[in-house]
Amino acid sequence: MKNIDKESLQNAYRLFESDDIDNIDVGTTKGLMELHSYLFNGLFDFAGELRTINISKGGFRFANSLYLKEILLKIEKMTEGNFEEIIAKYVEMNIAHPFLEGNGRTMRIWLDLILKKEIKHVVNWQYVDKTLYLQAMERSPVNDLELRTLLKANLTDNVNDREIIFKGIEQSYYYEGYKKEEDE
Repeated sequence: MKNIDKESLQNAYRLFESDDIDNIDVGTTKGLMELHSYLFNGLFDFAGELRTINISKGGFRFANSLYLKEILLKIEKMTEGNFEEIIAKYVEMNIAHPFLEGNGRTMRIWLDLILKKEIKHVVNWQYVDKTLYLQAMERSPVNDLELRTLLKANLTDNVNDREIIFKGIEQSYYYEGYKKEEDE
């Protein structure tokens, strides 16, 4: 898995260094699928494709694959007019978990693109504690206040700052268990 993470991280860097990031359909299922494909193309056979089987993690069952397309259409129609609405949409997309693997990494980039477009901010992920974030995400289907509070405290209007973006991508991969070779 380490090689996949390393290559996918390089793909994420390339996405932000190129103009390709500007071609992503922000806030849509299509855009999320484009991001997933970009990050995992050549690494997963299912890169950019919606899952067709049911999945769970830690005892939580994500959206039933039979209804996934309908659920994603509803999520796509959710409003994005303010921070609270954007986080609500992010939480619903996390519950949907549309891919077999790579959901978290893909959705955090998707979230930042929505935040950047709609409220001219992104999350400065390098300051978001992994344990607190994962706990807040786990509880977010019941109540997203904890997640909103954690992320709002780490918003920045430095939306084009290369260091913030790349440190954030690295942190996003760290949440999923990836460590750079020099960290091991």
